[in-house]
Amino acid sequence: MSDHSNARKPQNRGTKVLFKNPIIERLSRTNSAVPVSIFLGFSTFLMAWGYTYSSLSAWTQTAVFLFGLILFSFVEYLVHRYVFHMITNTKLREKIQYAFHGVHHEFPKDTSRLAMPPVISVVIVTLLFLIFRFTIGEYTFGFLPGFITGYSLYLLVHYIVHAYQPPKNFFKTLWIHHGIHHYKDHERAFGVSSPLWDYIFRTMPKKTKVTK
Repeated sequence: MSDHSNARKPQNRGTKVLFKNPIIERLSRTNSAVPVSIFLGFSTFLMAWGYTYSSLSAWTQTAVFLFGLILFSFVEYLVHRYVFHMITNTKLREKIQYAFHGVHHEFPKDTSRLAMPPVISVVIVTLLFLIFRFTIGEYTFGFLPGFITGYSLYLLVHYIVHAYQPPKNFFKTLWIHHGIHHYKDHERAFGVSSPLWDYIFRTMPKKTKVTK
């Protein structure tokens, strides 16, 4: 198995310029609060529209919302494990992996690269709405809000883990879990918003303490 480009030693200070064009470089960064606001706002709008105008019962829409929420955590795990940590056996793969995720592993405290830029967020959520509206019809008003709410929760947890010291509440477990992924073992603890799929697919970390 070839090495991963995110195996570089983490730097707890600093950042990395990825693009020579200053406009593109600026657009590649964002405060996590911006996409979170976009996704939660759109999710609220869709749920309200569905409750008011769709033929779905409130119970059905809520159940589909919960399904979308859980499904996102599964997608989060798969993308993190198999896309963000792809095998970098070519120069192109290494470049793509580093831009997508390796730079985050090298500079984990750079909070400007913890989320997709707002423009990309708007494009993606619009495409998802069109795809799901065409394929699953009115269930979109429950499923998509649940799915993008899951993404918002992921962003919030990810930001808290990287921006703050371990809290004295239930977030501490997630902080330690993700800290092990960054500082101890890149090939375990892929779940950020939840360790559920790490339990299921046996990628839980072997140790429970992280030393930085």
